Amino acid sequence: MNSPLARPRRVGLTGGIASGKSTVSDLFAAMGVAVLDMDVIAREVVAPGTALLAQLFDRFGPRVRRPDGDLDRSALRRLVFEDISLRRELEAMLHPAIAARTELLAAQASGPYQVHVVPLLVETHAAGRYDRVLVVDCPESLQWARLRARDGLTEAEARAMIEAQASRAARLAAADDLIVNDREPAALGPQVAALHRQYVTGVYARVRPQAQ
Repeated sequence: MNSPLARPRRVGLTGGIASGKSTVSDLFAAMGVAVLDMDVIAREVVAPGTALLAQLFDRFGPRVRRPDGDLDRSALRRLVFEDISLRRELEAMLHPAIAARTELLAAQASGPYQVHVVPLLVETHAAGRYDRVLVVDCPESLQWARLRARDGLTEAEARAMIEAQASRAARLAAADDLIVNDREPAALGPQVAALHRQYVTGVYARVRPQAQ
């Protein structure tokens, strides 16, 4: 990895599904920080008319194609969650395009640091690509309840999605910094502001908050 002095520092922001990553990244963006969200970039590389979208239709068939010709992401998600070999095949198709698009956007961004939102950072062993790894954490019981309320999932569907990701312990073990999201959204602002000051200066607290 290049020296952080040669380019803006890169903070890899991750967390389990429904942990609050988007809320936290929005708070960084509101402070003028460049935020590169891998989920957004993943949508861009399979936008209508792209060669990669055509390849997905060729490989996974009409079941992942909406009537308007766009990608049915829900159908594709269900498909790959049910078959790990298909999930790996999908990742092999998407990841090179996502990586190339990310590097282009990162090179265009300014500021002392940038936040890369990477939901599967731990699962893909990508921590070494970032100067700091920031984990948004909450108890699994709260994560499960938020996921069911947000997406209208059954208990079994919510548990399957959580279990398909890295464990909470694995994410915490990878963390340089931690944001605890187990209270009202207003509690996130001071945590983000404190980390923003550290990321701007490159001077970090000796002790990070502990998960409950």
